[in-house]
Amino acid sequence: MQTCRGGFHGPLKAALKSHLPNHPTQLYLIRHGEVEERYHKIFGGSRIDMGLSPLGMKHAKAIADWLADAKIDAIYASPMLRVQQTLAPLAGQRDLKPTIIPSLREVDFGDWTGYRWDGVQEHFGVSAFDWLEIIEDKGIPNGESAAELEHRVQPALLKILHDNPHRSVAVFCHGGIIRVILALMLGQPLRHMAHFNIEYGSITVVEVQPEKKHAFEIELMNFCPPV
Repeated sequence: MQTCRGGFHGPLKAALKSHLPNHPTQLYLIRHGEVEERYHKIFGGSRIDMGLSPLGMKHAKAIADWLADAKIDAIYASPMLRVQQTLAPLAGQRDLKPTIIPSLREVDFGDWTGYRWDGVQEHFGVSAFDWLEIIEDKGIPNGESAAELEHRVQPALLKILHDNPHRSVAVFCHGGIIRVILALMLGQPLRHMAHFNIEYGSITVVEVQPEKKHAFEIELMNFCPPV
């Protein structure tokens, strides 16, 4: 993934010009809740528009409850059903209308779609656990490459940053997309995001302060509010 190493992309720098010193922007990166049981350990990605399981619905409520006292100025979200069901309790609680961004949909896993993790090894001869490295290297057949993911996710991140200086924003999306966002902000290759676990119903908080050497700082990582 051609991400910045030691500095921001030009577009990211430009997006931060309207951010006032000592007035941080907070991004709550929220993964959707647990999906229907029939899709557990299956690569669904952007091609299978699955819903939440009963536990996933509890994850959605737990997220809204945990954020009840937090300042949330705006909600951005993937259009996929599992994400829409996850954000519904918080949006209803705040009477906030989410801004839907199609490019926040999950990764397109191409020919892996519908296969279980162990089935990827059997049918494609690679370990599904190495999916981030594979996407960044030779790619998944008929799936999205790391460069393609950056190309579609970076504009969404730029819009969110540009439109919300020194505000608190909830971004409801997917595990793969949260990793792409973190790679863009931290200036790291996508494969390095394998070090971060992004669980169902988890919240990761990034604080944006452009006057700092490290303008993007992770304040909370993969926190799962109790259900």
